[in-house]
Amino acid sequence: MLIEEGTKFQISPRIQNFFNSAEALTVIRHNGITVQFTLENGKGRGSMPLQHLNYLLKREELTQITNQGLIPQI
Repeated sequence: MLIEEGTKFQISPRIQNFFNSAEALTVIRHNGITVQFTLENGKGRGSMPLQHLNYLLKREELTQITNQGLIPQI
């Protein structure tokens, strides 16, 4: 999956407590190694290694959101 600035992800309820109880995050920047993001409703911001973001996607802890809704992970 291509991670671009502005990409939004829904956060699984199982891990929301690690993200200040936010339900979604938006990628604001990445450099190929680290991804920086903001949490919805001004609940904060943070960063994580791109490898960890891919791990969360693989485990379906994060799901990409589009204008039309959720995109199923393949």
